[in-house]
Amino acid sequence: MEMKKVITLGLVLTLAASVVTGCGKTSSAKENEGSSSNGVIELTNVSYDPTRELYASYNELFAKHYEEEFGQKVEITQSHGGSGKQALEVANGLEADVVTLALEGDVQVVADAGLIDDGFTSEFDVDSSPYTSTIVFLVRSGNPKEIYDWDDLIRSDVGVITPNPKTSGGAMWNYLAAWYYFEQQGQSEEEILDSIKQLYANVVVLDSGARGATTSFVENKQGDVLIAWENEAFLSLQEYPGEYEIVVPSVSILCQPTVAVVDEVAKKHGTTDVATEYLSYLYSDEAQEIEAQNYYRPSTKSIYDKYVSSDSSNTITEVPADGKWINDNISLTDINHFGGWAKARADHFADGANFDSIYEQ
Repeated sequence: MEMKKVITLGLVLTLAASVVTGCGKTSSAKENEGSSSNGVIELTNVSYDPTRELYASYNELFAKHYEEEFGQKVEITQSHGGSGKQALEVANGLEADVVTLALEGDVQVVADAGLIDDGFTSEFDVDSSPYTSTIVFLVRSGNPKEIYDWDDLIRSDVGVITPNPKTSGGAMWNYLAAWYYFEQQGQSEEEILDSIKQLYANVVVLDSGARGATTSFVENKQGDVLIAWENEAFLSLQEYPGEYEIVVPSVSILCQPTVAVVDEVAKKHGTTDVATEYLSYLYSDEAQEIEAQNYYRPSTKSIYDKYVSSDSSNTITEVPADGKWINDNISLTDINHFGGWAKARADHFADGANFDSIYEQ
Protein backbone atom coordinates (compact mmCIF):
# COMPACT_ATOMS: atom_id res chain seq x y z
CA MET A 1 0.00 0.00 0.00
CA GLU A 2 1.32 3.44 -0.90
CA MET A 3 1.97 5.51 2.20
CA LYS A 4 0.79 9.13 2.41
CA LYS A 5 3.44 11.74 1.68
CA VAL A 6 4.29 13.69 4.82
CA ILE A 7 5.35 17.28 5.32
CA THR A 8 9.03 17.86 6.08
CA LEU A 9 9.47 17.61 9.83
CA GLY A 10 11.29 20.89 10.12
CA LEU A 11 8.51 22.70 8.31
CA VAL A 12 5.65 21.26 10.33
CA LEU A 13 7.38 22.25 13.55
CA THR A 14 6.85 25.88 12.60
CA LEU A 15 3.12 25.47 12.14
CA ALA A 16 1.22 26.84 15.10
CA ALA A 17 -2.06 25.48 13.78
CA SER A 18 -3.54 24.06 10.63
CA VAL A 19 -7.03 24.80 9.32
CA VAL A 20 -9.03 22.39 7.21
CA THR A 21 -12.50 23.06 5.84
CA GLY A 22 -15.47 20.82 5.26
CA CYS A 23 -19.11 20.43 6.14
CA GLY A 24 -21.52 19.07 8.69
CA LYS A 25 -24.57 19.47 10.86
CA THR A 26 -26.32 16.99 13.09
CA SER A 27 -30.02 16.50 12.59
CA SER A 28 -30.78 17.54 16.17
CA ALA A 29 -28.75 20.76 16.03
CA LYS A 30 -30.45 24.10 15.50
CA GLU A 31 -29.83 25.57 12.08
CA ASN A 32 -27.44 28.25 13.35
CA GLU A 33 -25.78 26.42 16.23
CA GLY A 34 -21.99 26.53 16.08
CA SER A 35 -22.09 28.41 12.80
CA SER A 36 -20.02 31.36 11.70
CA SER A 37 -21.54 34.26 9.76
CA ASN A 38 -21.26 32.34 6.48
CA GLY A 39 -23.17 29.35 7.84
CA VAL A 40 -20.13 27.09 8.26
CA ILE A 41 -19.83 25.22 11.57
CA GLU A 42 -16.52 26.00 13.26
CA LEU A 43 -14.82 23.34 15.37
CA THR A 44 -11.49 23.53 17.22
CA ASN A 45 -9.46 20.41 17.99
CA VAL A 46 -6.57 20.91 20.42
CA SER A 47 -4.17 18.00 20.01
CA TYR A 48 -0.57 17.08 20.74
CA ASP A 49 2.59 17.41 18.68
CA PRO A 50 2.86 14.27 16.50
CA THR A 51 -0.75 14.23 15.23
CA ARG A 52 -0.30 17.05 12.70
CA GLU A 53 -0.21 14.81 9.64
CA LEU A 54 -2.93 12.50 10.97
CA TYR A 55 -5.47 15.26 11.53
CA ALA A 56 -4.58 17.10 8.33
CA SER A 57 -5.85 13.97 6.54
CA TYR A 58 -8.65 13.11 8.94
CA ASN A 59 -10.16 16.60 8.92
CA GLU A 60 -10.59 16.41 5.15
CA LEU A 61 -12.24 12.99 5.47
CA PHE A 62 -14.54 14.16 8.26
CA ALA A 63 -15.55 17.35 6.46
CA LYS A 64 -16.59 15.33 3.41
CA HIS A 65 -18.44 12.79 5.59
CA TYR A 66 -20.28 15.46 7.55
CA GLU A 67 -21.47 17.41 4.52
CA GLU A 68 -22.67 14.23 2.82
CA GLU A 69 -24.39 12.94 5.97
CA PHE A 70 -25.87 16.16 7.37
CA GLY A 71 -25.72 18.68 4.56
CA GLN A 72 -23.68 21.40 6.20
CA LYS A 73 -20.08 22.49 6.00
CA VAL A 74 -17.69 22.33 8.97
CA GLU A 75 -14.37 24.07 9.33
CA ILE A 76 -11.83 22.55 11.72
CA THR A 77 -9.06 24.57 13.33
CA GLN A 78 -6.18 22.40 14.52
CA SER A 79 -3.80 23.26 17.38
CA HIS A 80 -0.67 21.26 18.24
CA GLY A 81 1.96 21.34 20.98
CA GLY A 82 3.26 19.36 23.91
CA SER A 83 0.27 17.47 25.32
CA GLY A 84 0.69 18.64 28.91
CA LYS A 85 1.10 22.23 27.78
CA GLN A 86 -1.94 21.94 25.51
CA ALA A 87 -4.04 20.60 28.38
CA LEU A 88 -3.08 23.56 30.56
CA GLU A 89 -3.86 25.98 27.74
CA VAL A 90 -7.38 24.57 27.43
CA ALA A 91 -7.85 24.51 31.19
CA ASN A 92 -6.79 28.15 31.30
CA GLY A 93 -9.11 29.37 28.58
CA LEU A 94 -8.10 28.18 25.11
CA GLU A 95 -11.53 27.33 23.68
CA ALA A 96 -11.36 23.80 22.29
CA ASP A 97 -14.51 21.97 21.25
CA VAL A 98 -12.61 18.68 21.42
CA VAL A 99 -9.25 17.58 22.75
CA THR A 100 -7.27 14.68 21.30
CA LEU A 101 -4.36 14.49 23.72
CA ALA A 102 -1.52 12.07 24.35
CA LEU A 103 -2.94 10.47 27.47
CA GLU A 104 -5.92 10.28 29.77
CA GLY A 105 -4.09 12.21 32.47
CA ASP A 106 -3.85 15.32 30.30
CA VAL A 107 -7.56 15.18 29.48
CA GLN A 108 -8.17 14.87 33.22
CA VAL A 109 -6.42 18.22 33.71
CA VAL A 110 -9.10 19.79 31.50
CA ALA A 111 -11.82 17.86 33.36
CA ASP A 112 -10.45 19.06 36.70
CA ALA A 113 -10.89 22.63 35.44
CA GLY A 114 -14.63 21.88 35.18
CA LEU A 115 -14.72 21.79 31.37
CA ILE A 116 -15.25 18.07 30.71
CA ASP A 117 -17.93 15.96 32.36
CA ASP A 118 -17.00 12.93 34.46
CA GLY A 119 -16.79 9.60 32.66
CA PHE A 120 -15.08 10.85 29.51
CA THR A 121 -13.12 7.61 29.12
CA SER A 122 -16.43 5.78 28.72
CA GLU A 123 -17.96 8.15 26.18
CA PHE A 124 -16.28 6.46 23.20
CA ASP A 125 -15.09 2.92 22.54
CA VAL A 126 -11.86 1.39 23.91
CA ASP A 127 -11.54 3.87 26.80
CA SER A 128 -12.02 6.76 24.35
CA SER A 129 -8.78 5.80 22.63
CA PRO A 130 -9.49 5.30 18.90
CA TYR A 131 -5.85 4.53 18.11
CA THR A 132 -2.78 3.58 20.12
CA SER A 133 0.97 3.76 19.79
CA THR A 134 4.09 2.66 21.61
CA ILE A 135 7.59 3.91 22.31
CA VAL A 136 10.59 2.94 20.18
CA PHE A 137 14.12 4.19 19.51
CA LEU A 138 15.28 6.04 16.42
CA VAL A 139 19.01 5.71 15.71
CA ARG A 140 21.27 6.75 12.86
CA SER A 141 21.83 4.43 9.91
CA GLY A 142 23.94 1.42 10.82
CA ASN A 143 23.25 2.00 14.54
CA PRO A 144 26.84 3.13 15.16
CA LYS A 145 26.43 3.18 18.97
CA GLU A 146 24.87 -0.32 18.98
CA ILE A 147 21.77 0.74 20.87
CA TYR A 148 19.33 -2.16 21.21
CA ASP A 149 17.52 -1.82 24.53
CA TRP A 150 16.86 0.53 27.43
CA ASP A 151 20.04 -0.37 29.30
CA ASP A 152 22.08 0.98 26.39
CA LEU A 153 20.62 4.41 27.06
CA ILE A 154 22.40 4.67 30.41
CA ARG A 155 25.86 4.10 28.95
CA SER A 156 28.13 7.11 29.35
CA ASP A 157 28.89 7.29 25.61
CA VAL A 158 25.25 7.66 24.51
CA GLY A 159 23.51 10.99 24.00
CA VAL A 160 19.72 10.76 24.41
CA ILE A 161 16.98 12.99 22.99
CA THR A 162 13.58 12.91 24.72
CA PRO A 163 11.06 15.64 25.55
CA ASN A 164 10.21 16.96 29.00
CA PRO A 165 7.55 15.04 30.99
CA LYS A 166 6.47 18.33 32.55
CA THR A 167 5.12 19.54 29.19
CA SER A 168 4.92 16.47 26.93
CA GLY A 169 2.60 13.50 27.24
CA GLY A 170 4.85 11.44 25.00
CA ALA A 171 7.70 12.12 27.39
CA MET A 172 5.67 10.62 30.23
CA TRP A 173 5.16 7.46 28.18
CA ASN A 174 8.93 7.39 27.46
CA TYR A 175 9.76 7.65 31.15
CA LEU A 176 7.27 4.95 32.19
CA ALA A 177 8.45 2.56 29.48
CA ALA A 178 12.02 2.93 30.75
CA TRP A 179 10.87 2.45 34.33
CA TYR A 180 9.07 -0.76 33.37
CA TYR A 181 12.17 -2.13 31.64
CA PHE A 182 14.41 -1.64 34.68
CA GLU A 183 11.68 -3.05 36.92
CA GLN A 184 11.57 -6.14 34.69
CA GLN A 185 15.31 -6.50 35.19
CA GLY A 186 14.61 -7.13 38.89
CA GLN A 187 15.84 -3.76 40.11
CA SER A 188 14.55 -2.33 43.38
CA GLU A 189 12.82 1.05 43.32
CA GLU A 190 16.02 2.70 44.51
CA GLU A 191 17.97 1.00 41.72
CA ILE A 192 15.34 1.97 39.14
CA LEU A 193 15.55 5.59 40.24
CA ASP A 194 19.31 5.45 39.83
CA SER A 195 19.00 3.94 36.35
CA ILE A 196 16.46 6.56 35.29
CA LYS A 197 18.73 9.25 36.72
CA GLN A 198 21.59 7.93 34.59
CA LEU A 199 19.34 7.95 31.52
CA TYR A 200 18.32 11.58 32.02
CA ALA A 201 21.92 12.54 32.78
CA ASN A 202 22.58 11.49 29.18
CA VAL A 203 19.82 13.68 27.76
CA VAL A 204 21.35 16.24 25.40
CA VAL A 205 18.17 18.25 24.75
CA LEU A 206 14.93 18.18 26.76
CA ASP A 207 12.44 19.69 24.31
CA SER A 208 8.95 20.76 25.34
CA GLY A 209 7.21 18.38 22.90
CA ALA A 210 7.73 15.25 20.85
CA ARG A 211 7.95 17.02 17.47
CA GLY A 212 10.60 19.37 18.81
CA ALA A 213 12.59 16.37 20.04
CA THR A 214 12.33 14.76 16.60
CA THR A 215 13.65 17.95 15.01
CA SER A 216 16.55 18.10 17.48
CA PHE A 217 17.59 14.56 16.54
CA VAL A 218 16.73 14.37 12.85
CA GLU A 219 17.39 17.86 11.56
CA ASN A 220 19.78 19.34 14.12
CA LYS A 221 21.74 16.06 14.35
CA GLN A 222 21.88 16.12 18.15
CA GLY A 223 22.26 12.97 20.23
CA ASP A 224 22.72 9.31 19.34
CA VAL A 225 19.18 8.07 19.96
CA LEU A 226 15.69 9.54 20.01
CA ILE A 227 13.13 8.00 22.35
CA ALA A 228 10.11 8.40 20.11
CA TRP A 229 6.48 7.77 19.49
CA GLU A 230 6.29 4.92 16.98
CA ASN A 231 4.59 7.14 14.41
CA GLU A 232 7.26 9.84 14.73
CA ALA A 233 9.97 7.27 14.11
CA PHE A 234 8.25 5.95 10.97
CA LEU A 235 7.72 9.46 9.63
CA SER A 236 11.48 9.98 9.93
CA LEU A 237 12.18 6.75 8.01
CA GLN A 238 9.76 7.87 5.34
CA GLU A 239 11.06 11.42 5.07
CA TYR A 240 14.77 10.56 5.27
CA PRO A 241 15.23 7.14 3.62
CA GLY A 242 18.53 5.48 4.39
CA GLU A 243 19.49 7.90 7.16
CA TYR A 244 17.80 6.36 10.21
CA GLU A 245 16.70 3.05 11.69
CA ILE A 246 14.03 2.12 14.20
CA VAL A 247 15.05 -0.12 17.07
CA VAL A 248 12.14 -1.81 18.84
CA PRO A 249 13.18 -2.44 22.48
CA SER A 250 12.41 -5.70 24.25
CA VAL A 251 9.68 -4.08 26.36
CA SER A 252 7.72 -0.87 26.03
CA ILE A 253 4.33 0.55 26.91
CA LEU A 254 0.95 0.66 25.20
CA CYS A 255 0.30 4.37 24.69
CA GLN A 256 -3.38 5.27 24.67
CA PRO A 257 -4.05 8.81 23.41
CA THR A 258 -7.43 9.94 24.74
CA VAL A 259 -10.13 11.98 23.01
CA ALA A 260 -12.95 13.95 24.62
CA VAL A 261 -15.56 16.57 23.91
CA VAL A 262 -14.85 19.71 25.95
CA ASP A 263 -18.40 19.81 27.18
CA GLU A 264 -18.62 23.33 28.56
CA VAL A 265 -17.00 24.90 25.50
CA ALA A 266 -19.06 22.82 23.07
CA LYS A 267 -22.25 23.83 24.87
CA LYS A 268 -21.21 27.48 24.68
CA HIS A 269 -20.45 27.17 20.96
CA GLY A 270 -23.47 25.01 20.18
CA THR A 271 -21.16 22.32 18.76
CA THR A 272 -21.82 19.36 21.06
CA ASP A 273 -23.38 17.21 18.34
CA VAL A 274 -20.77 17.89 15.68
CA ALA A 275 -17.95 17.49 18.22
CA THR A 276 -19.34 14.12 19.26
CA GLU A 277 -19.63 13.03 15.64
CA TYR A 278 -16.07 14.24 14.98
CA LEU A 279 -14.68 11.92 17.65
CA SER A 280 -17.05 9.04 16.91
CA TYR A 281 -16.02 9.01 13.26
CA LEU A 282 -12.42 8.34 14.29
CA TYR A 283 -13.62 4.73 14.79
CA SER A 284 -15.00 4.39 11.25
CA ASP A 285 -13.18 2.04 8.87
CA GLU A 286 -12.19 4.97 6.67
CA ALA A 287 -10.64 6.85 9.59
CA GLN A 288 -8.98 3.75 10.99
CA GLU A 289 -7.24 3.25 7.64
CA ILE A 290 -5.96 6.84 7.77
CA GLU A 291 -4.72 6.29 11.30
CA ALA A 292 -2.83 3.15 10.23
CA GLN A 293 -1.38 4.92 7.20
CA ASN A 294 -0.06 7.59 9.58
CA TYR A 295 1.59 4.87 11.70
CA TYR A 296 -0.91 4.80 14.55
CA ARG A 297 -2.19 1.41 15.67
CA PRO A 298 -5.90 1.23 14.80
CA SER A 299 -8.38 -0.06 17.37
CA THR A 300 -10.38 -2.08 14.83
CA LYS A 301 -8.80 -5.53 14.88
CA SER A 302 -9.45 -6.39 11.23
CA ILE A 303 -7.72 -3.20 10.11
CA TYR A 304 -4.93 -3.60 12.67
CA ASP A 305 -4.23 -7.10 11.38
CA LYS A 306 -3.82 -5.79 7.81
CA TYR A 307 -0.78 -3.77 8.93
CA VAL A 308 1.02 -6.37 11.09
CA SER A 309 4.45 -7.26 9.74
CA SER A 310 5.60 -10.86 9.42
CA ASP A 311 9.21 -9.71 9.92
CA SER A 312 10.35 -10.65 13.43
CA SER A 313 13.41 -8.37 13.40
CA ASN A 314 13.49 -5.62 15.98
CA THR A 315 15.49 -3.37 13.65
CA ILE A 316 13.52 -1.59 10.93
CA THR A 317 15.62 0.11 8.26
CA GLU A 318 12.87 1.29 5.92
CA VAL A 319 9.13 1.64 5.66
CA PRO A 320 7.92 -1.77 4.40
CA ALA A 321 6.94 -1.63 0.73
CA ASP A 322 3.81 -3.69 1.46
CA GLY A 323 2.67 -1.21 4.13
CA LYS A 324 2.79 -3.82 6.91
CA TRP A 325 4.65 -1.82 9.53
CA ILE A 326 3.25 -2.94 12.91
CA ASN A 327 5.84 -4.91 14.87
CA ASP A 328 4.14 -7.20 17.38
CA ASN A 329 7.44 -8.65 18.59
CA ILE A 330 7.41 -6.57 21.75
CA SER A 331 6.14 -6.98 25.30
CA LEU A 332 3.91 -4.04 26.24
CA THR A 333 2.76 -2.96 29.68
CA ASP A 334 0.06 -0.32 30.11
CA ILE A 335 -0.83 2.47 32.48
CA ASN A 336 -2.73 0.10 34.78
CA HIS A 337 0.63 -1.36 35.79
CA PHE A 338 1.37 2.02 37.37
CA GLY A 339 -2.00 2.25 39.12
CA GLY A 340 -3.67 4.46 36.50
CA TRP A 341 -2.84 8.02 35.49
CA ALA A 342 -3.77 9.71 38.75
CA LYS A 343 -1.32 7.55 40.69
CA ALA A 344 1.35 7.62 37.97
CA ARG A 345 1.25 11.40 37.86
CA ALA A 346 1.40 11.70 41.64
CA ASP A 347 4.25 9.19 41.95
CA HIS A 348 6.36 10.33 39.03
CA PHE A 349 5.47 13.70 37.51
CA ALA A 350 3.92 15.95 40.17
CA ASP A 351 6.06 18.67 41.70
CA GLY A 352 8.55 16.99 44.02
CA ALA A 353 7.80 13.49 42.69
CA ASN A 354 10.27 11.00 41.19
CA PHE A 355 11.08 12.89 38.01
CA ASP A 356 11.97 16.04 39.93
CA SER A 357 14.11 14.04 42.34
CA ILE A 358 16.18 12.45 39.58
CA TYR A 359 16.39 15.30 37.08
CA GLU A 360 16.82 18.38 39.25
CA GLN A 361 19.63 17.02 41.40
